[in-house]
Amino acid sequence: MHFIRLIRPINLLIIALTMYGLGWYFDTCISDGGVNSFTFFILVLSTIIIAAAGNIINDYFDVRADRINKPDRMVIEKHIKKRVAIVTHWGFNFIAFSMAIYLTWKTGSFWYAFIHLFSINVLWLYSLYFKRQFLIGNLLIAALTALVTILVGIYFYQINNISSHELGTIYPFENIHNSFSIIWISLGLALFAFLLNFAREIVKDIEDVKGDLELKSRTIPIVLGTIKSKRIVAFILAIVILSALFVWNQYQLSFNSMILIGVSALTTTIALILLFQSTERKHYRLVNHLIKLSMTAGLLTPIYWKLIAIYG
Repeated sequence: MHFIRLIRPINLLIIALTMYGLGWYFDTCISDGGVNSFTFFILVLSTIIIAAAGNIINDYFDVRADRINKPDRMVIEKHIKKRVAIVTHWGFNFIAFSMAIYLTWKTGSFWYAFIHLFSINVLWLYSLYFKRQFLIGNLLIAALTALVTILVGIYFYQINNISSHELGTIYPFENIHNSFSIIWISLGLALFAFLLNFAREIVKDIEDVKGDLELKSRTIPIVLGTIKSKRIVAFILAIVILSALFVWNQYQLSFNSMILIGVSALTTTIALILLFQSTERKHYRLVNHLIKLSMTAGLLTPIYWKLIAIYG
């Protein structure tokens, strides 16, 4: 049970649903090697394993801060020995990278080995050093979140080219019917995930200021102060809300197709309002959860679009 808490199963489930949901959405015109293939399963599983390993190493290096910030939720040292945690971390990474080598061999693309190796090393460096540095740690972890949808986009774009099939109409973007639709939609979702996770990481840093000061960290709230940090988060959240309105107007999407995006935008708006009313750690945790909920709703939108396309 403690090990399951350590790897954060809810976050891993969201990654799996995001990848399979987006894959199912793109699967419209793929005749072979699509979302039901063993290769795609390996891609999703390897991504989840790397994320689990990243959660372990993050807690491994956060033991001192967690004694101050969240002593009641500590797992490493309290329930799992540090030696066991580090061995499990490297074991997970070895398995995931082996899967990436298989994907590279199977697809003939070096991107899988490169992105997996990049993610493994960035997660290690982030947890060891960059997490406590100004700005760069927040940018790195946000970029890794964005890579989830980009991986799916690369996979399906490559399969579409190999199979030489014309890309079928993808609801609700019938007016951008071309072979680059997969890439544009993947990048759009990646940017959405990047922005919201970047904002969420800053909120988490505001929440954890006490423990981070003990470790002499240089996070955004410590360097710039809480007020300026809130303004940065507010600016990012405002960009997300305005982007949703832009997409709606630019592509003339129906109200029905925008419902889940609307839920995401509304949740982001509530988080924005509560952010400036927050003064205690529990308040920032609520804002953190709202941003996470908004990001989840947005990333699962392709599943909703697929259901509309099938059932009307």
